[in-house]
Amino acid sequence: MKKLKIYAMIPARFGSTRLKMKNLALIDGKPMISYVVNAAKDSGIFDKILINSDHDIFKSIADRYNVDFYHRPENLGSSSAKSDSVVADFMEVFPDADIVVWVNSIAPFQTGDEISRVVNYFINNKLDSLITVEDQQVHCNYKNQAINYDLKGLFAQTQDLLPVQPFVYSIMMWRRHIFLNEFAKNGYALFCGSFGVFSVSKLSNNIVKTAEDLKLADLLMKSINTSSNYKIKYDKLVTNYHN
Repeated sequence: MKKLKIYAMIPARFGSTRLKMKNLALIDGKPMISYVVNAAKDSGIFDKILINSDHDIFKSIADRYNVDFYHRPENLGSSSAKSDSVVADFMEVFPDADIVVWVNSIAPFQTGDEISRVVNYFINNKLDSLITVEDQQVHCNYKNQAINYDLKGLFAQTQDLLPVQPFVYSIMMWRRHIFLNEFAKNGYALFCGSFGVFSVSKLSNNIVKTAEDLKLADLLMKSINTSSNYKIKYDKLVTNYHN
């Protein structure tokens, strides 16, 4: 049986509406995109890792971290460019990839181990498309209608609720031939074929889109990097109580 070729595509637009050049903004002294590149490398799951950008500045980043670079067409670098078109273009240029994994450059807290688990889940479950989610056990409404709790009766405890699954977007992935067939037919294909989701960690849910997101990510990364031996501590009343 032929071994599947799995390519990581790390998208990095030069321009950004909400946060200028966010992929190169520093988080604990390192450009945000570097965390994602290193996580993809640490996963050990990819045959090729490429930064996909509309600007050659990211060629320097790719060289710095010893990964490949693809300069996408200029028209796919604007804020109006659709993800489906970016993916289709990449797949056309790299026809030897069986599976293309969009590893989001603005999800700096995902780990190599998590990326590997997502990809293996995709393969083992014979999926054609996948997007990461986070399981959240919270009371939710849609258009003023309760969707995972009952308005009549006692207020449900959160641990008893069916989780809602907002998209995280830290990873999206597709089988190349399924995606391209559907894209050619319909002009869209993100949810092509057999679609599934994978629930990732709360840390991976930290997506950086705004200056506020960046500030929080910087503070959180600094805290993580200086508190590797973190232990839960309690107020002295708890110690006195147990004594």
